[in-house]
Amino acid sequence: MNEGIVQIILAVIALLGTVITAIVAPYIRAKYTAEKRQEAYEYVTIAVRAAEQVLKAIDPSGEKRKAYVLAFMDQMGLKVTDDELDVMIEAAVKELNLITSEVLG
Repeated sequence: MNEGIVQIILAVIALLGTVITAIVAPYIRAKYTAEKRQEAYEYVTIAVRAAEQVLKAIDPSGEKRKAYVLAFMDQMGLKVTDDELDVMIEAAVKELNLITSEVLG
């Protein structure tokens, strides 16, 4: 009887390990990644607004403003791919332009 209980307990432990590996771990990983992307986007938005405020008058092409945002993100130590960063910057600029056009009418 003891061997049967031990085998059942081992089977339950194996099942729990499988569930954790297959369901819980990917969920935690996805949530962590989503939170990091959201945090990165918030910092990009801050940097875009600061760059717009400080450099717009002297940087009509936007190259210095983008360099400012890239330097800020590097300084913050948030790691995102260049493609993700470009998309975040474009989204933040679009958001800022929409807000500006609403305010200025």
